[in-house]
Amino acid sequence: MRSPTRRSGTGTPNSSTSGSTAGQHPSHEKLLVRDVALPDAAALDAIIVPTARAVSMLDHAVSLAMKFGCPLVVLCSRRADAAAALDRARGTGVAMSAADFRGESFLPRFRTTELLRGQPVRRTTDTADKRNLGLAVGRMLGWRRVLFLDDDIREVDAGLLAGAAALLDHHDAVGLENTGFEDNSVVCHANRATGGDQGTFVGGGALLIPAARNISFFPHIYNEDWFFLLNGRRIGSVAVGGVCEQQPFNPYADPDRARQEEFGDCLAEGMFSLLDNGREAQAATAEFWAGFLRQRHDLITSIRDRVPTAPRLADHKHEAEQALAASLRSLETISPGLCVTFLAKWRRDRMRWRQFLTTLPSMTSAASALTYLGVPARSLPGGAA
Repeated sequence: MRSPTRRSGTGTPNSSTSGSTAGQHPSHEKLLVRDVALPDAAALDAIIVPTARAVSMLDHAVSLAMKFGCPLVVLCSRRADAAAALDRARGTGVAMSAADFRGESFLPRFRTTELLRGQPVRRTTDTADKRNLGLAVGRMLGWRRVLFLDDDIREVDAGLLAGAAALLDHHDAVGLENTGFEDNSVVCHANRATGGDQGTFVGGGALLIPAARNISFFPHIYNEDWFFLLNGRRIGSVAVGGVCEQQPFNPYADPDRARQEEFGDCLAEGMFSLLDNGREAQAATAEFWAGFLRQRHDLITSIRDRVPTAPRLADHKHEAEQALAASLRSLETISPGLCVTFLAKWRRDRMRWRQFLTTLPSMTSAASALTYLGVPARSLPGGAA
């Protein structure tokens, strides 16, 4: 196996941030470990899917679990239903455990979640909660190689995935390369569509983690996966291996999507811009956030001004303008003090999560682990999940 190397990003800052270390960067590529030769194949201990869509969206995950002969854990809410998910896999030989998540569990109550409760920047999705349940289950079962897979991820190359899983022996996480529809926020999608320099980053939608030794968690904000990859001061050793494709969607269809993303997008982009510049998370002071938020406003405004003449947005100009307006309204409610307070509470939440993990007992099945966590689960008859 060739020694891992870090590859510098190829982009330059957006015009609204050029010449400043306080603004948003178009790429955080140099924070990733790339150009690694995939080692010999390794088995997956489990695939965990947080889903809120129709159970037909689970077919690719079921197929992958069949190929790897590993358990499949499905955490359902909204349109997804645990009983229907089990029926979807019946007869495939896949050992599946499925649970309906209604927002209640015995996971720790995070200070960061309480801070944002009732605020305009709050996020109403439950993805972070379901991923944290998956982390706890993996801890209780001693799983060393777990694939978190969103239900809209397709075209995962099983051969490359096996090699990527083996990289967990040397790295804190391994993200699959998304070669399909870009995984970005509404603002970043609009930036690219209007001619801005815009990259992507690995994410929780297709992420390999060593659950048995992991001590991080997903906070209840957008870009929760970026914060999961942070160790409190800087990003851990995150490699890129394997490939997948995200299904396309219209990011501008619902302006509330942009509203819910803005706080997490600001925090993550700001933190990672510091890391790009060789600084640590503690450098995110109120003064830093004051400058970053000003330049974030300038960036979104410049993107909005380019929308009317952007050919790629010909069919979505009004939607994009409405979405960006929602981002700006949300941004106006974010203060440097809120950013600093959130990060201070996030660090305390990391400590609380780490302490919580030490209290978890060993379990022999995902269904029993989920039930222990306050989320009753069922398995396919005869399944080992």
